[in-house]
Amino acid sequence: MSSPFTLPGDLAWVDLAEGRRRAVLVELPELMMVAFSFPEGGIGAPHSHPHVQSSYVAEGRFEVTIGSTVREIGKGGSYIVPSGTTHGVVALEAGLLVDAFAPRREDFL
Repeated sequence: MSSPFTLPGDLAWVDLAEGRRRAVLVELPELMMVAFSFPEGGIGAPHSHPHVQSSYVAEGRFEVTIGSTVREIGKGGSYIVPSGTTHGVVALEAGLLVDAFAPRREDFL
């Protein structure tokens, strides 16, 4: 188990392709929070997973696709992705998503 607290200096960012980054904020087997940083134009390619995902747009503006629904969501907005549903994002401007996954994504540890 990670600490129940995360301070800004504690973040261990993982570089992903094309300027995207992620950092696990906190995690337990039942739930985890992860920050994803995107440059303008960054793409979170369509994918699905067995986890329920809830996302909060902390910074920026994103085009979010969940199944066949596409919406533009800016800072302060949020969305939820049911288990097994194909989803993805395009950063319309540089931004930061804070995602919660239940249960945790073991592949991110």
